[in-house]
Amino acid sequence: MIKIKITNHILDLNLEIDEGDFVAISGKSGSGKTTLLRVLAGLDNANGDIKVGNKIFLDKNQHLRVQDRNIGFVFQDYALFDNMSVEKNLLYVSNDKKLCAKLLDMTQMSSLKDRPPKTLSGGQKQRVAICRALMRNPNILLLDEALSALDPQMRSKLQNILLNIHKEFKITTIMVSHDPSEIYRLASRVIVIEGGKVINDGSVKDVLLRTSGSQKFSFEGEVLEIKKVDVIYVATIAIGQQLVEIVISEDEAKNLKINDLVNVSAKAFNVNIQKN
Repeated sequence: MIKIKITNHILDLNLEIDEGDFVAISGKSGSGKTTLLRVLAGLDNANGDIKVGNKIFLDKNQHLRVQDRNIGFVFQDYALFDNMSVEKNLLYVSNDKKLCAKLLDMTQMSSLKDRPPKTLSGGQKQRVAICRALMRNPNILLLDEALSALDPQMRSKLQNILLNIHKEFKITTIMVSHDPSEIYRLASRVIVIEGGKVINDGSVKDVLLRTSGSQKFSFEGEVLEIKKVDVIYVATIAIGQQLVEIVISEDEAKNLKINDLVNVSAKAFNVNIQKN
């Protein structure tokens, strides 16, 4: 269990996160999402208490050093050493060659282990950054919009890799993201922060699903899930920062697939969905 009760110039939070959970932190720019991750990692200061299991990270008597917190941190900026190969970037953190080989294999980077990072694509560099963050066998993995700069196809691929890593290592993962489809795929819980305070906290659908309003609308969205409920089909679609559930016909269910971009429109209470 991670227990967080902190205040600083931005944050005023009281949170508990279960061990092994995958939590998404969402909210507007400047709300304190990144600051929360940096305080957890020991990179920023705060007053209060942080306790991870039986280990005290922060209280009135101590501020545990960054290197003693056993946290992996992945930023948008890859921050790799260009004068080292991919493999040496990982082994610089820990000389565990078995773990290094396993992570490179899981992220499909084994064939590129001797390449310098400057010769890699953005998606490949981010895979190296993720591997490097895991080389210390961290108890907690922090992801600060780590995939936001990637194209949709590569982003989807890395989301699957992150999900496999989370299942394999059972690491408590806390991810800052603005992308509802990314949150839906990866997280089991969403915490929404505004003005440094929690304004919503719950399951992905409970927090992000848009269920009210009957006004006319037309939006582009991405299909996240199609399921049969009794005799009807329901599609879950990411639209902007929200999720919507729409009843669709059997023919529409057969024609649509996960990750399809669609146009969702309504006039009065008649909802239409059209594949782009």
